[in-house]
Amino acid sequence: MENPSLTRINKYLSEIGYCSRREADRLIETGRVLVNGKKAEMGIKVSPDHKISVNGEMLNQPKNKNVYLAFNKPKGIVCTTNTDVEKENIIDFINYPKRIFPIGRLDKPSEGLIFLTNDGDIVNKILRARNNHEKEYIVKVNKPITKDFIYKLSNGVPVMDTVSRKCFVKQTHKNQFKIILTQGLNRQIRRMCEYLNYKVTNLKRVRIMNIKLDVKVGKWRYLKPEELKTLNQLLSESSKTA
Repeated sequence: MENPSLTRINKYLSEIGYCSRREADRLIETGRVLVNGKKAEMGIKVSPDHKISVNGEMLNQPKNKNVYLAFNKPKGIVCTTNTDVEKENIIDFINYPKRIFPIGRLDKPSEGLIFLTNDGDIVNKILRARNNHEKEYIVKVNKPITKDFIYKLSNGVPVMDTVSRKCFVKQTHKNQFKIILTQGLNRQIRRMCEYLNYKVTNLKRVRIMNIKLDVKVGKWRYLKPEELKTLNQLLSESSKTA
Protein backbone atom coordinates (compact mmCIF):
# COMPACT_ATOMS: atom_id res chain seq x y z
CA MET A 1 0.00 0.00 0.00
CA GLU A 2 1.36 3.44 -0.96
CA ASN A 3 2.50 5.71 1.86
CA PRO A 4 0.18 8.75 1.82
CA SER A 5 2.82 10.93 3.53
CA LEU A 6 5.12 10.67 0.50
CA THR A 7 5.03 13.28 -2.26
CA ARG A 8 6.77 13.41 -5.64
CA ILE A 9 9.95 15.46 -5.30
CA ASN A 10 8.92 18.09 -7.87
CA LYS A 11 5.58 18.63 -6.13
CA TYR A 12 7.30 18.74 -2.75
CA LEU A 13 9.72 21.49 -3.85
CA SER A 14 6.73 23.37 -5.25
CA GLU A 15 4.68 23.02 -2.06
CA ILE A 16 7.43 24.29 0.27
CA GLY A 17 7.78 27.32 -1.98
CA TYR A 18 11.23 26.60 -3.38
CA CYS A 19 10.29 26.70 -7.07
CA SER A 20 7.69 25.61 -9.62
CA ARG A 21 7.38 21.94 -10.60
CA ARG A 22 8.80 22.70 -14.02
CA GLU A 23 11.89 24.31 -12.49
CA ALA A 24 12.17 21.41 -10.02
CA ASP A 25 12.26 18.96 -12.94
CA ARG A 26 15.11 20.95 -14.50
CA LEU A 27 17.04 20.94 -11.22
CA ILE A 28 16.55 17.18 -10.86
CA GLU A 29 17.58 16.49 -14.47
CA THR A 30 20.84 18.41 -13.98
CA GLY A 31 21.67 16.53 -10.78
CA ARG A 32 21.36 19.53 -8.46
CA VAL A 33 18.85 17.95 -6.07
CA LEU A 34 20.03 15.50 -3.41
CA VAL A 35 17.82 13.32 -1.22
CA ASN A 36 19.62 11.85 1.79
CA GLY A 37 22.92 12.65 0.12
CA LYS A 38 22.14 10.95 -3.20
CA LYS A 39 21.14 12.52 -6.53
CA ALA A 40 17.37 12.56 -6.82
CA GLU A 41 15.76 10.64 -9.65
CA MET A 42 12.76 11.98 -11.54
CA GLY A 43 9.55 10.84 -9.85
CA ILE A 44 11.10 9.88 -6.54
CA LYS A 45 8.76 10.38 -3.58
CA VAL A 46 9.84 12.12 -0.39
CA SER A 47 8.51 13.26 2.98
CA PRO A 48 9.55 15.99 5.43
CA ASP A 49 11.71 13.36 7.15
CA HIS A 50 14.05 13.18 4.14
CA LYS A 51 17.14 15.38 4.02
CA ILE A 52 16.77 17.38 0.80
CA SER A 53 19.28 19.84 -0.61
CA VAL A 54 19.39 21.92 -3.81
CA ASN A 55 22.69 23.29 -5.09
CA GLY A 56 24.27 22.22 -1.82
CA GLU A 57 21.77 24.17 0.29
CA MET A 58 19.79 22.16 2.83
CA LEU A 59 16.11 23.07 2.63
CA ASN A 60 13.89 23.94 5.54
CA GLN A 61 11.57 20.99 5.76
CA PRO A 62 8.46 22.62 7.28
CA LYS A 63 6.15 24.08 4.67
CA ASN A 64 6.57 27.86 4.37
CA LYS A 65 3.56 30.12 4.68
CA ASN A 66 2.53 31.03 1.15
CA VAL A 67 2.69 34.66 0.07
CA TYR A 68 1.01 36.22 -2.98
CA LEU A 69 2.07 39.65 -4.22
CA ALA A 70 0.64 41.96 -6.87
CA PHE A 71 3.50 44.13 -8.16
CA ASN A 72 3.51 47.10 -10.53
CA LYS A 73 6.67 46.38 -12.50
CA PRO A 74 8.55 49.42 -13.78
CA LYS A 75 10.12 49.59 -17.22
CA GLY A 76 13.68 48.29 -17.29
CA ILE A 77 13.18 45.54 -14.71
CA VAL A 78 13.61 41.96 -15.95
CA CYS A 79 11.29 39.17 -14.77
CA THR A 80 13.96 36.64 -13.84
CA THR A 81 15.17 34.92 -10.69
CA ASN A 82 18.71 34.73 -12.12
CA THR A 83 20.11 37.52 -9.97
CA ASP A 84 23.74 36.69 -10.81
CA VAL A 85 23.36 37.35 -14.54
CA GLU A 86 20.72 40.10 -14.68
CA LYS A 87 21.38 42.98 -12.28
CA GLU A 88 18.11 44.83 -13.00
CA ASN A 89 16.01 41.85 -11.89
CA ILE A 90 12.60 41.74 -10.24
CA ILE A 91 13.80 39.77 -7.19
CA ASP A 92 16.48 42.25 -6.12
CA PHE A 93 14.17 45.18 -6.92
CA ILE A 94 11.43 43.97 -4.56
CA ASN A 95 13.91 42.56 -2.03
CA TYR A 96 11.23 40.49 -0.29
CA PRO A 97 12.53 38.67 2.83
CA LYS A 98 11.37 35.24 1.61
CA ARG A 99 12.25 33.38 -1.58
CA ILE A 100 9.60 34.27 -4.21
CA PHE A 101 9.37 34.03 -7.98
CA PRO A 102 7.28 35.75 -10.66
CA ILE A 103 4.35 34.03 -12.36
CA GLY A 104 4.81 34.52 -16.08
CA ARG A 105 6.62 37.48 -17.59
CA LEU A 106 6.46 41.10 -18.66
CA ASP A 107 9.28 42.01 -21.02
CA LYS A 108 11.90 44.57 -20.00
CA PRO A 109 10.40 47.62 -21.82
CA SER A 110 6.88 46.88 -20.49
CA GLU A 111 5.31 47.83 -17.18
CA GLY A 112 2.36 46.87 -15.05
CA LEU A 113 0.83 44.02 -13.11
CA ILE A 114 2.68 40.81 -12.37
CA PHE A 115 2.20 38.26 -9.58
CA LEU A 116 4.98 36.91 -7.37
CA THR A 117 4.65 34.02 -4.94
CA ASN A 118 6.40 31.19 -3.15
CA ASP A 119 3.49 28.83 -3.96
CA GLY A 120 4.62 26.60 -6.80
CA ASP A 121 1.19 24.97 -7.08
CA ILE A 122 -0.57 28.18 -8.11
CA VAL A 123 2.22 28.80 -10.63
CA ASN A 124 1.44 25.44 -12.23
CA LYS A 125 -2.30 26.16 -12.25
CA ILE A 126 -1.84 29.54 -13.94
CA LEU A 127 0.63 28.16 -16.49
CA ARG A 128 -1.74 25.29 -17.32
CA ALA A 129 -4.62 27.76 -17.75
CA ARG A 130 -2.60 30.42 -19.60
CA ASN A 131 -4.77 30.10 -22.72
CA ASN A 132 -7.99 30.55 -20.79
CA HIS A 133 -7.53 33.53 -18.49
CA GLU A 134 -7.81 37.20 -19.39
CA LYS A 135 -4.97 39.71 -19.30
CA GLU A 136 -5.76 43.35 -20.04
CA TYR A 137 -3.30 45.91 -21.42
CA ILE A 138 -3.22 49.59 -22.30
CA VAL A 139 -1.01 50.13 -25.35
CA LYS A 140 0.34 53.26 -27.03
CA VAL A 141 1.66 53.14 -30.60
CA ASN A 142 3.75 55.43 -32.78
CA LYS A 143 1.03 56.70 -35.13
CA PRO A 144 -2.73 57.29 -35.29
CA ILE A 145 -4.89 54.18 -35.00
CA THR A 146 -7.28 53.29 -37.84
CA LYS A 147 -10.48 51.23 -37.89
CA ASP A 148 -8.67 48.73 -40.13
CA PHE A 149 -5.92 48.32 -37.50
CA ILE A 150 -8.50 47.63 -34.75
CA TYR A 151 -10.41 45.20 -36.97
CA LYS A 152 -7.33 43.19 -37.95
CA LEU A 153 -5.90 43.17 -34.44
CA SER A 154 -9.26 41.92 -33.08
CA ASN A 155 -9.59 39.12 -35.60
CA GLY A 156 -6.08 37.72 -35.46
CA VAL A 157 -2.78 38.29 -37.24
CA PRO A 158 0.25 36.04 -37.84
CA VAL A 159 2.49 35.83 -34.78
CA MET A 160 5.58 33.61 -35.01
CA ASP A 161 4.32 30.22 -36.24
CA THR A 162 0.63 30.75 -35.54
CA VAL A 163 -2.21 33.28 -35.77
CA SER A 164 -3.24 35.28 -32.74
CA ARG A 165 -6.58 34.34 -31.23
CA LYS A 166 -9.56 36.68 -31.71
CA CYS A 167 -9.59 39.21 -28.89
CA PHE A 168 -11.25 42.36 -27.56
CA VAL A 169 -9.63 45.58 -28.81
CA LYS A 170 -10.95 49.12 -28.27
CA GLN A 171 -9.40 52.42 -29.26
CA THR A 172 -9.15 54.75 -26.25
CA HIS A 173 -7.18 57.68 -27.72
CA LYS A 174 -5.69 58.75 -31.04
CA ASN A 175 -2.59 56.57 -30.55
CA GLN A 176 -3.80 54.29 -27.75
CA PHE A 177 -5.95 51.17 -27.38
CA LYS A 178 -7.06 48.63 -24.81
CA ILE A 179 -6.62 44.93 -25.56
CA ILE A 180 -7.71 41.82 -23.63
CA LEU A 181 -5.82 38.63 -24.45
CA THR A 182 -6.43 35.00 -23.52
CA GLN A 183 -3.13 33.93 -25.06
CA GLY A 184 0.43 34.11 -23.82
CA LEU A 185 2.67 34.20 -26.89
CA ASN A 186 6.14 35.70 -26.54
CA ARG A 187 6.03 39.52 -27.00
CA GLN A 188 2.58 38.97 -28.52
CA ILE A 189 1.22 42.52 -28.58
CA ARG A 190 4.44 44.00 -29.92
CA ARG A 191 4.58 41.36 -32.67
CA MET A 192 0.90 41.86 -33.57
CA CYS A 193 1.43 45.60 -33.94
CA GLU A 194 4.66 45.16 -35.90
CA TYR A 195 2.84 42.92 -38.39
CA LEU A 196 0.44 45.82 -39.04
CA ASN A 197 3.34 48.31 -39.36
CA TYR A 198 2.85 49.91 -35.97
CA LYS A 199 5.44 50.19 -33.21
CA VAL A 200 4.53 49.94 -29.53
CA THR A 201 5.84 52.95 -27.59
CA ASN A 202 4.31 52.04 -24.21
CA LEU A 203 2.74 48.84 -22.91
CA LYS A 204 1.14 48.46 -19.50
CA ARG A 205 -0.67 45.40 -18.10
CA VAL A 206 -3.56 46.61 -15.94
CA ARG A 207 -5.37 43.36 -15.08
CA ILE A 208 -4.78 39.63 -14.72
CA MET A 209 -8.04 37.71 -14.42
CA ASN A 210 -9.87 39.24 -11.41
CA ILE A 211 -6.90 41.27 -10.09
CA LYS A 212 -6.63 44.90 -11.20
CA LEU A 213 -3.52 47.07 -11.07
CA ASP A 214 -4.04 49.47 -8.15
CA VAL A 215 -0.56 50.25 -6.79
CA LYS A 216 1.98 52.83 -7.90
CA VAL A 217 4.89 51.93 -10.20
CA GLY A 218 7.54 50.01 -8.28
CA LYS A 219 5.18 49.15 -5.40
CA TRP A 220 3.50 45.89 -4.40
CA ARG A 221 0.72 44.65 -2.16
CA TYR A 222 -0.50 41.31 -0.85
CA LEU A 223 -3.44 39.71 -2.63
CA LYS A 224 -6.57 39.92 -0.50
CA PRO A 225 -8.15 36.65 0.72
CA GLU A 226 -11.28 37.23 -1.37
CA GLU A 227 -9.14 37.95 -4.46
CA LEU A 228 -7.20 34.75 -3.93
CA LYS A 229 -10.41 32.76 -3.45
CA THR A 230 -11.86 34.08 -6.74
CA LEU A 231 -8.53 33.52 -8.51
CA ASN A 232 -8.47 29.87 -7.46
CA GLN A 233 -12.10 29.43 -8.54
CA LEU A 234 -11.30 30.85 -12.00
CA LEU A 235 -8.24 28.62 -12.29
CA SER A 236 -10.31 25.59 -11.30
CA GLU A 237 -12.87 26.39 -13.99
CA SER A 238 -10.26 27.01 -16.68
CA SER A 239 -8.41 23.76 -15.88
CA LYS A 240 -11.57 21.88 -16.85
CA THR A 241 -11.36 23.34 -20.36
CA ALA A 242 -7.57 23.46 -20.72
